[in-house]
Amino acid sequence: MSLKGKRVGVALTGSFCTYEKVFRELQKLTEEGAVVQTIFSHAAGTIDSRFGKAEDFLKKAEEITGNKPFLTISEAEPIGPGNLLDILVLFPCTGNTIAKLANGITDTPALMAAKAHLRNEKPLLISISTNDALGMNMKNIGLLLNAKNIYFIPFGQDNPEKKPNSMIAHTELLIPSLECALEGRQYQPIIM
Repeated sequence: MSLKGKRVGVALTGSFCTYEKVFRELQKLTEEGAVVQTIFSHAAGTIDSRFGKAEDFLKKAEEITGNKPFLTISEAEPIGPGNLLDILVLFPCTGNTIAKLANGITDTPALMAAKAHLRNEKPLLISISTNDALGMNMKNIGLLLNAKNIYFIPFGQDNPEKKPNSMIAHTELLIPSLECALEGRQYQPIIM
């Protein structure tokens, strides 16, 4: 499947340790010809961390995509009524965002983008990055695995010795996972 001209939303949440990989894959998306609109959660758009400054991440997203990131709930809300995207990726998706999505909470631009996009019955792709995937958040992941129009980038444990409940998506599988989701299929295997 060609991604040329596909309208892809990429909503970043606060798993800053994954941003290097995320921006690498974001670049690949644009090279494939996708029209990419980024959306930043409040945390992603405002918190400076040991992995970089929020201002630099916002600038980098705009440089790669050519589009100014959405930073507010009111900027993300028109995604639904305007039918602005073919697919939305929560990339990365923290445990906090997973829990809120599974329970219908819409209090960040990333979650508003997801809610607005899902109303159009179009695919939402999730790139897990959470330290409690095999703990308290497993029930939320289970709910989302069974939800209509929600797909996952394959994921697995990232450090079973030091963080036994932690799981992270294989971000290098973004494009094939995205292509499958656009066809209404889950990329397999889902757990690697």
